[in-house]
Amino acid sequence: MKFLWFFLHIAALSVLTVSSTKASSDHKISVDFQAMQRNIMQVAQQVIAVDTGKSIDKSSDQAKPQAPGQSLPAIVPEAKAPAVSNQGTSYHRRSNSYATNPDSDPPRYVRRLSDIGVAAFKDVTWLDIGFEHRTRYEWRNNDIRRIEGGEDNPIFLRNRAWIGIKDILDPFRFAVEFQDSRVVNNKHAITDQERNEYDLLNAYGELYFKKGLGVDDRNQDRPIRFRVGRMAYETTDRRFIARNEWRNTTNTFEGFRLNLGREANDWELDLFGMQPVRRLQTKFDEANDNLWFFGAIGTWRKWSDIVTIQPYYMGQKQQGDPNGFTNTNKLDREIHMPGFRAYGKVSNYFDFDVSYNHQLGYSGPLRQDAQGYTIEVGRNFDYAWKPRLSAFYGYASGDKDPNDGVDNRFDRFFGFARPWSADHYVIYENLKAPKIRFEFSPTQKLGFELGYGAYFLASSTDRMFDILDGNISNTVKDPGFNRDRTGQSGDFGGHAFEGRIRYQATSRISTILGYTHFTAGEFVKNRIAANSCATRHSHPCVDQRSGDTDFLYFEVLISLL
Repeated sequence: MKFLWFFLHIAALSVLTVSSTKASSDHKISVDFQAMQRNIMQVAQQVIAVDTGKSIDKSSDQAKPQAPGQSLPAIVPEAKAPAVSNQGTSYHRRSNSYATNPDSDPPRYVRRLSDIGVAAFKDVTWLDIGFEHRTRYEWRNNDIRRIEGGEDNPIFLRNRAWIGIKDILDPFRFAVEFQDSRVVNNKHAITDQERNEYDLLNAYGELYFKKGLGVDDRNQDRPIRFRVGRMAYETTDRRFIARNEWRNTTNTFEGFRLNLGREANDWELDLFGMQPVRRLQTKFDEANDNLWFFGAIGTWRKWSDIVTIQPYYMGQKQQGDPNGFTNTNKLDREIHMPGFRAYGKVSNYFDFDVSYNHQLGYSGPLRQDAQGYTIEVGRNFDYAWKPRLSAFYGYASGDKDPNDGVDNRFDRFFGFARPWSADHYVIYENLKAPKIRFEFSPTQKLGFELGYGAYFLASSTDRMFDILDGNISNTVKDPGFNRDRTGQSGDFGGHAFEGRIRYQATSRISTILGYTHFTAGEFVKNRIAANSCATRHSHPCVDQRSGDTDFLYFEVLISLL
């Protein structure tokens, strides 16, 4: 398998530079990051040249300006439509709600070889290929995810490569996606949320029968697709199955997926049974043999101009691991979740996206009984700057009583953390979260977002997930500072102002500048005071601070084809 990683590494047009053949002490190939960054800049300049149709003046640090009249795509690109359909016949409509549209399959950075602009490859429509690099710098001040205060300035590096074959061997198809995730200049212990070196996100084979179920009312193929292997993908509103694009590492699974129909059809059924993959930072990832994740997702698009309806059932069954890193890993658990989502718009007045989910089963000796729901309404105003105003409310139950034999904590399964909070302090559990957001785009290349949100605990006796080293990881032991079982610390976590500026330099290079200021509420302040070093006189303990934080970041994303 290492030879496959190495081949993909070299094939990525010098995006990654391997430093000699020496293996590091943990059996991973070491990387010359300075050389890698130099090569990335060289490739970026070449991409700009191809994108604008101009040559690079090597005597200058800047490329010549873009050709007049050449337009750029929207800042948030539309998901790619299936190659055999078009916008005029597809039933699919995107939701206008914030950050809920799944990435395309294959991901957005992937293109057919015939579409990269090289004449020699214009007839190679059966090969999908893609290379992507992302660098993100973060400045965090008194990050409350940590028990240690002060400043942190991590730099996250993520590289991806994709190769896939379709059509030419039908019904057999396959794809492989490689990813290398690293962090430098990070003062805290590195976790599997930040580092996962030389690994595979996708490595699957599939049988694809283009007209397995005939055609729909608009004469679009209704296929049957059966996929087996390793898979990283997103579905519904990304709240339960997501690639977690913001995070430096990515969720992936091993198992099977059966699709009846496709996104363009009036109806579709997605059936899956998978084991989540354990991210081993410096070794090849392995499936979690103790946990199965399964479900069925239906989508009805017949009335998609008004509403798209998604009823679903998801569940997970875990056999407790006595050697598990967290207490949850050690429990026998079985959770069943029926739910639904509906989104659409009411004429030109407003759009909506709502969901409801109920969880039943057991978690160790406790009976599981939890619920969660989301509501978002918004409106796009018909002005040149494309302003949008939206309001959101999300609720997820928390454990009401630690001693009543019932676990009421809602489980997000494998969904995204953003955009619940930009600084990653809360997730879809034990939460009441009202938010308001305003967005506008003065030009096709430039967009602004402003948001305000407040975070309350649904139950003051349960935890606030990702604060004071309470995050679920396989590196840092949870000291338990993020929960007050007595409920005396209150239920107000805090509130935050956040803003983002998005700039699409070219159709293949995008940048984001973001800032969030979080003001601590009574719960955060009380948990810091209760576990401060001055109070505990033992370690671990929390550096005394107000709980207010600042988070600034700058990100560059480059698609190299």
